[in-house]
Amino acid sequence: MYSPLSVKDTVLNIGFDDTDSPKGMCTTYLAYKLIDSLKKENVKFVDYPKLIRFNPNIPWKTRGNGAVSLKIETDNPAKIKNKVIRFVTKFSDLKNGANPGVVFFENDTIPKQMMEFSKNALWQLVHRKDAKKFISDNRLESFHLGNGQGLVGAIGAIGYQFNDHTFELLSYRKKSHFGKKRKINPSSVRMMQEKTYPKTFNSYDTKKQRIIFAPHGPDPVFFGIRGEDADSLLYASKMIKTKEKPLGHLIFKSNQGTGDHLQNELNSSALKAYSSGIITGVISKEPVVENGGHVKFSISKNGIELTCFVYKPTGITKEASSLVMGDLVRIGGGIRRSSSKYGRVLNVEFIEVLRLQRKTISQNPLCIKCNKKMKSKGTDQGFECVKCGKKATKKTSFVVPRQISEQLYIPQPSAHRHLTRPTQRLYIINKPKKFNDLIPWFSNYSN
Repeated sequence: MYSPLSVKDTVLNIGFDDTDSPKGMCTTYLAYKLIDSLKKENVKFVDYPKLIRFNPNIPWKTRGNGAVSLKIETDNPAKIKNKVIRFVTKFSDLKNGANPGVVFFENDTIPKQMMEFSKNALWQLVHRKDAKKFISDNRLESFHLGNGQGLVGAIGAIGYQFNDHTFELLSYRKKSHFGKKRKINPSSVRMMQEKTYPKTFNSYDTKKQRIIFAPHGPDPVFFGIRGEDADSLLYASKMIKTKEKPLGHLIFKSNQGTGDHLQNELNSSALKAYSSGIITGVISKEPVVENGGHVKFSISKNGIELTCFVYKPTGITKEASSLVMGDLVRIGGGIRRSSSKYGRVLNVEFIEVLRLQRKTISQNPLCIKCNKKMKSKGTDQGFECVKCGKKATKKTSFVVPRQISEQLYIPQPSAHRHLTRPTQRLYIINKPKKFNDLIPWFSNYSN
């Protein structure tokens, strides 16, 4: 148990990342195991653990590109740091390519340069060399294994400042169940989502009739419920019916569902590969449906043209294919690296139609007597009704109703990234609230 704060106690920020691999483990699970151990020490948790998702367009990102930070008060920071390093070494999937990094920062106030580093990692490519230089320049304590890629997220997780936030309750599996199929009752998930709406989001895709809040891989996460506050998540978790008894749960404060990676305005004249952001422009090449059902179109801004792709799994290819030249749109997404076939390409995460161009089509004129289309007599020779012989000099034009509206279009839930702001959160901004340690934000069910 933690004793009252003394003048010798230190506020310690702990950031860590890149402890997992596609074949197993999870950075949040490391946080769970570490917190379970720290709760037996003389420490006080100052806030919820933070789960921060960074730029999703980094090609070598870990699953979900999420980093974790903890903020505690302790009278023995050296002991805690040693424990953290032991846990990171033990629970990192090193044999399958994990490159964990840990950063320690002893202060209650986060400096501006660390906030700026975190902000940059949210939407652009930040190299591990930049992280190592930042650590050296600011004399931070750190630890890493492998190439140290995890240091980027470790710094960023400590420095991240919330403009908006959500929460996620992650339920963890016992080690004996790692790699086995998750047996969760789908109807209980759907019922939970219906009963807790709009306080939770993205647990069940009603269009595809399937669970989307549980991973499919061998990692330790059983399921994760995302929502607006901790109480709602605890209430929701009690509705989930499973055939497996979880190990426990941990509630994180997160930037998931905030769309924070798409706040930056992309520079059309200097597009950098892997950067995320938004760009406003006019449709300059009408949509083409490619093999596989993906849609390609181009927008123009300041005389520069950018190719955009909307992929079929997003569920918004129909809307994308309804765009016409002259439509004014705001596009959010990530810049793909140039290839031999294409230059810089924007992989679309949302389309906001700001202004629709009037669409007209021309056709051979109708004979007002026979109500039949006239036939062309040849180039610049006019038109003639084959039935009565009546003539006309030019085609007729008429306005075509548009199959798209001036509004925002986002992917269907099953295609959402962790950071995608769902429709129900479009006008929600959660303000900071005082941390309440009495809420069961951490539970080990075996205790």
